[in-house]
Amino acid sequence: MKNRIKLYALIIVAATSTLFFVQCGGGDDAASNDPMKNKGIGPVKTVTIGEIDQTMVAEGKEIFDSKCSACHKMESKYIGPALKGVTERRTPEWIMNMILNPEEMLRKDPIAKQLMKEYSAPMANQGIKQDEARKMLEYFRTVK
Repeated sequence: MKNRIKLYALIIVAATSTLFFVQCGGGDDAASNDPMKNKGIGPVKTVTIGEIDQTMVAEGKEIFDSKCSACHKMESKYIGPALKGVTERRTPEWIMNMILNPEEMLRKDPIAKQLMKEYSAPMANQGIKQDEARKMLEYFRTVK
């Protein structure tokens, strides 16, 4: 009988530990908490960055002005964080995934969750397409 109780206790501890690690995203918290290694959660796995493309910059600024500037300013905190220098604080992939997939990022990504705590307002999904997010990233690259 005592062995059976020990077995049940061991199973409960193992199951609880497994749930804890699954909830916390496994063992790669160090990478996900490092803002220059974290690629975020979403469709963008890699971004190739080259020289600044001025056509993309202009289009990215238009998209930003029409869909994002109500909550984000470049120079100062507003409803969301200031975006000046964001490409020096986050990976290109993380930036694009935050634009494209804000709901899941806010639920699962440690940096996005921290931003949510700081700003108390969830980032709205603006229905931006991946090519539009890439143009916005290009615009952000010019705002330092």
